[in-house]
Amino acid sequence: MITTVILGMLCVYLLCFSVMFLLISTRLADKKMGMDVFALGNLLLGLAYIMQLVDGPPDFGLMSVVNHILTLSAPVTYLLGALRFFGRPTPIVRSLLTLAALYAAVQLLVQWLFGDEARHALLAGACVLLFLGMIIALLVGSRTFAKDLCVEMLVFAVLISGICALNAAKFVMILSGGMAALDMSSGFQRIFYLYMSFLATVLPPCAVWLVLRRLTDELRSLAAHDPLTQLLNRRGLIEALEVHFSSRTAAPAYVLIVDIDHFKRINDTHGHKVGDLVICHVADALKTTARQGDLICRLGGEEFVVIALDAEKTGVLQLAERMRRAIERIEVPGSNQTIRCTGTIGVSAHFTSAQAFDDFLQQADAALYRGKEAGRNRVEWVLREV
Repeated sequence: MITTVILGMLCVYLLCFSVMFLLISTRLADKKMGMDVFALGNLLLGLAYIMQLVDGPPDFGLMSVVNHILTLSAPVTYLLGALRFFGRPTPIVRSLLTLAALYAAVQLLVQWLFGDEARHALLAGACVLLFLGMIIALLVGSRTFAKDLCVEMLVFAVLISGICALNAAKFVMILSGGMAALDMSSGFQRIFYLYMSFLATVLPPCAVWLVLRRLTDELRSLAAHDPLTQLLNRRGLIEALEVHFSSRTAAPAYVLIVDIDHFKRINDTHGHKVGDLVICHVADALKTTARQGDLICRLGGEEFVVIALDAEKTGVLQLAERMRRAIERIEVPGSNQTIRCTGTIGVSAHFTSAQAFDDFLQQADAALYRGKEAGRNRVEWVLREV
């Protein structure tokens, strides 16, 4: 009786959180981050447990076969939702229908060959393998594609380890003790559904936290980047410099200010749409020629700033020259002709703190204007180092 009450409460949790996930997904518009799929997973598992309550003892029948399909499909659905959260969209309906058809056939075959105990052991064993795969994926993700969510991934791995261990215990108990292991009045079943209720209470808020974390990270990224080129804006550049110089081993940095020559003429002759294309091509050229770790910023209009980190004067001048040549090779398709452009680059002396950035930006700007006065399409070093 107690286990039945726990299972009934678990159904209520799952269905309520399914509705909550669905409502959240409607507010996320086009980028749902898997919340609609998590809602489906909760619905499938809730329906499976409702069928278990209605069906009574775990005997073979259509309802039992469907119950097992739904029970296995739920964690698979959660896995598909996680893939969508990390930007790896996967077909949901086709995947679940394929799984349902295959698992229904396997159930019938196992039932015919080995009986009901083997069919229930099959479900427990399949869940063990599935949860083991999830745990491995979470541990790998905490060190690779989800480094920014390392703690959250480890917490999920620990929580899933619990249900994996319980399914492994159920698998062994069915094989050794038969169907008695599935008796709703047994202590094991009570522990099993208590832990499932714990997961149903803890995991949904964790999923909501992940969505909020991703949304705030994206807002922070948008605030720090130029919308046209996706380069850093001034705010993002200052934040990155503060992070760099906060290290005790931070080496000096140099400011390179890059200006597209005669950009107003390009805009006036070919229009702002083509002007934006030119800016994007220059941004790509800077990203291609910059060294790993260098900071690239669109300062505004046709001006860019590159911060050469951990460099020395000779290397910085070589970098500036590579960038100048890369800009010179740009070809932007226009309505009637191919548009080419050049760039002038001013380089400052080295500086050692984020607070000094503005002073050395002025140095580089002064060098830039000397380059423009000398004919453009050239690299100019600061006249006097400080």
